[in-house]
Amino acid sequence: MTAPFSPASLGAFPRLDVTTPLILALPKGRILSECGALLARAGVVPAPDYADEDSRRLRFPTDNPLLDVVRVRPFDVATFVAFGAAHIGICGADVLMEFDYPEVYAPLDLGIGKCRVSVAEPAETAGTDDPSRWSQVRVASKYPNIARRHYASRGIHAEVVHLNGAMELAPGLGLCRVIVDLVQTGSTLKANGLVETEVIADVTSRLIVNRTALKTQPEAVGAWIARFRAALEG
Repeated sequence: MTAPFSPASLGAFPRLDVTTPLILALPKGRILSECGALLARAGVVPAPDYADEDSRRLRFPTDNPLLDVVRVRPFDVATFVAFGAAHIGICGADVLMEFDYPEVYAPLDLGIGKCRVSVAEPAETAGTDDPSRWSQVRVASKYPNIARRHYASRGIHAEVVHLNGAMELAPGLGLCRVIVDLVQTGSTLKANGLVETEVIADVTSRLIVNRTALKTQPEAVGAWIARFRAALEG
């Protein structure tokens, strides 16, 4: 168990050198709830409704006038940071793998949001055909780049049907042979007659920063990296 992060110790961090707030992009949903304790240990105290999914606000002040928080879809965090709309973010490694933005630097593994990107298929067909003999396969996924790279590395052409949800329905309705999706417990796969046949990558959430912001505001951005690092080590 990590020790509580004392606000009194925040004086040890470098002073921020900006006069307008930096923007921290946070993902809606499960990871947002998981990162609450980490944010507190890092000294980030957003307005109370930042964690309220019913709140219509998307940008929230914090108790630090030099940091604001924005709440966006998990898949959009990396895009906000890559294009400089946010300076810092918390983002799943799956999103970083999918988009592979060169403008994004991920200095810290936060160890939260643990899950995996996996291949799954109907239980009745799993194991009946050797995938190493496939020349092509139709895949449903919200990760078209990950899926294509995964199968291309094995010399298999992947025709990807890009879906944003209800992936588990696709094989049973004849839309695809397999799916590539994010799996946490596997219960949704099981409930829909699918089995996990291969793990492509284990996933945790990362602290990410915009490379240009890190170069142009090294003290300000570096101070927040230091805060999160201390929160992990505390």
